[in-house]
Amino acid sequence: MANRTTWDRIRPYVMIAPAMAGILTFVIYPMGYLIYLSFYKYNLMNRAKSKYVEFDNYKQIFTRGDFYKALGNTLVYTVGVVALTMILALLTALWLKRNTRLNAIIQGGIFIPHIVSIVSVSLVWLWMMEPSHGMLNALLRSLGIPPSHWLQSSRTALVSVIIVAVWQAIGYYALIISAALRNVSPSIYEAAALDNASRAKVFFRITLPLISPQLFFILVIMTIGSFKVFDIVQIMTGGGPNDATTTLVYYIYSYRTTNIGYAAASGVTLMAIIGLLTFVYFRLLSRKVHYQ
Repeated sequence: MANRTTWDRIRPYVMIAPAMAGILTFVIYPMGYLIYLSFYKYNLMNRAKSKYVEFDNYKQIFTRGDFYKALGNTLVYTVGVVALTMILALLTALWLKRNTRLNAIIQGGIFIPHIVSIVSVSLVWLWMMEPSHGMLNALLRSLGIPPSHWLQSSRTALVSVIIVAVWQAIGYYALIISAALRNVSPSIYEAAALDNASRAKVFFRITLPLISPQLFFILVIMTIGSFKVFDIVQIMTGGGPNDATTTLVYYIYSYRTTNIGYAAASGVTLMAIIGLLTFVYFRLLSRKVHYQ
């Protein structure tokens, strides 16, 4: 009986031990080691010259213009991707709200970009945005519109990357919002119809509050993902032209061998920014989320 009681006491810890081991190995330890490296001037090419520099790496971050350039690009990218994706995904979900066979086919079609490798997506769009013989400029010429330089111009490169990111994400988030819309009880809309509520009032007073948990989830997840964007930038632009698409993660990547300590300090700063934004979201918006 005593052994059984002991097992009952330790069983919850045994059950979560594998998950906790994974978190400690792949989350906690890398974060701790990242913070540790941020206090060193560490060069992979010559480890003998590595030395403890206290807060010098952090001081460099806030005195270098290239860091603020990367931060500004990341903010523009995040705002553009999050805002456009949420608006277009919501409109798409409202369009596909009815449970018909045609809508089911369309939902499957718009979800495909999300499951396709970002490498493949980036390479296809890279070809489409080619200035001389790309499909997009050919379409613009056929409409009598001057062609664009897309990824080759500092003014349009970041916008072009945002377009690709939004195109890939719309389908996935539209399905989440569509599922939320279908879970809203029809009796609520029937009561609104009896009160002669306009479509605008129904949308803003009923629909949006009832799907606000899903919208809040999408907002947080997309903000975190957008701040960590790397792959699409690496494949399509390599941070150029003239650092116009250099985001924070790509900026950190560029120092992966020459100055690991500075790259680690930049990574810690990015982690702090994401944590602060998440805290602000939960502090300001979580109270407005309507949980049924």
